[in-house]
Amino acid sequence: MFDADTVRAPYAGLEGWTRNMPAALRHMKQAEAEALFRRIGITFAVYGEGGDPDRLIPFDMFPRVFTAGEWAKLDRGIRQRARALNAFLVDVYGRGEIIRAGKIPAHLVYRNAAFEKAVVGIVPPKGVYSHIVGIDLVRTGRDEFFVLEDNCRTPSGVSYMLENREIMMRMFPDLFRENRIEPVDNYPALLRRTLASVAPVKCDREPTIVLLTPGHFNSAYYEHSFLADMMGVELVEGQDLFVEGEFVWMRTTEGPRRVDVIYRRIDDSYIDPLCFRPDSMLGAPGLMDVYRSGGVNICSCPGAGVADDKAVYTFVPEMIRFYLGEEPILNNVPTWQCAKPDDLKYVLERLDELVVKEVHGSGGYGMLVGPKSTKDQIERFRARIVDDPGNYIAQPTLALSTTPTFVEEGIAPRHVDLRPYCLVGDRVELVPGGLTRVALTEGSLVVNSSQGGGVKDTWVLAE
Repeated sequence: MFDADTVRAPYAGLEGWTRNMPAALRHMKQAEAEALFRRIGITFAVYGEGGDPDRLIPFDMFPRVFTAGEWAKLDRGIRQRARALNAFLVDVYGRGEIIRAGKIPAHLVYRNAAFEKAVVGIVPPKGVYSHIVGIDLVRTGRDEFFVLEDNCRTPSGVSYMLENREIMMRMFPDLFRENRIEPVDNYPALLRRTLASVAPVKCDREPTIVLLTPGHFNSAYYEHSFLADMMGVELVEGQDLFVEGEFVWMRTTEGPRRVDVIYRRIDDSYIDPLCFRPDSMLGAPGLMDVYRSGGVNICSCPGAGVADDKAVYTFVPEMIRFYLGEEPILNNVPTWQCAKPDDLKYVLERLDELVVKEVHGSGGYGMLVGPKSTKDQIERFRARIVDDPGNYIAQPTLALSTTPTFVEEGIAPRHVDLRPYCLVGDRVELVPGGLTRVALTEGSLVVNSSQGGGVKDTWVLAE
């Protein structure tokens, strides 16, 4: 918010708001926000802790603000990255030209747990494998942004982006009258348009779209039902679908209805028990056969996860150069691959300085933040790395930017990241904003809600 002792231009409209807000009013508004979240039912789940896993996500009322110029650079970089990741997926499930050219090691792709052999040779409609790409970004300086990781399967959190804005507008309408803020509420309409644009070749009418959820025990079930409702499409579970002939059908009270596009929010392994895990009760038997034949499209496609593996991540800048003939607009965080002997040696010697992550980890689990860990934690993690080096990558602890955050004592800086959501169909587009996650614990760099992080509204100022 401040540059030395001067308020930065993006936050000029908020200085008076914070200065003139009494502590009692702030506490009342915070309680009001929590009541709204509880009434609406916005929860997430934390597994393995016993008791009721559902809890409210902490919401911080102080918005994060970007200028139009700052967002323009991010917008270009995110679109570029989404195009390259999709080109990579089409390539590795086809001829594998990037591997033939020696730009990425074959074993990182073909021996990757997220690489699905059942998808080889399939070219999905419009050549799009990953239809919703969540790019996690961190800021380290005035004009310095880095990509922390890519999410090409089923990135979650967009419902919080929309609900954060809705609640802020209800609680502080004057702020939105006084500041020209780009809207994000058209995201569901854009998502539906994107899904409709990639209807399968056998669809000869207005496509029927459904959202496939694992069910209400899933940690992101609120988001599944929220998005289905906002798009005006059916929320279905695997038992609601069946395959007959060349198509997938949905059971309804009026009889079977043909389904053309499935926005799946379940993992690859559970999509079709005849193709993947035979014990799955979450998918629909025979679904992959219909997908191969062009009778239905699955968004995002099975196998898309090989593009967001944390070891493959290190090669995304090369993908951009190889497929697009462009230089990356957004840079990667420098990364060491523990599968490489020299990198492993470097990492093991500096565990107390680095952030180490599992290549398939998510949600803040399976990681070590060296500077914030005890000697015992570091040594236990060292043993895990030595036991399976290929399962880990390491990155430096960047000097992450902070944003103003309401805490018990008033306003204090807390570390944040940003996840914009890029939609890829017959065009590539994203709304001006995203999910800002905030590490509410002082000094913490871990923003995941499962690790005690919170969320806040993200503003992009109109020009």
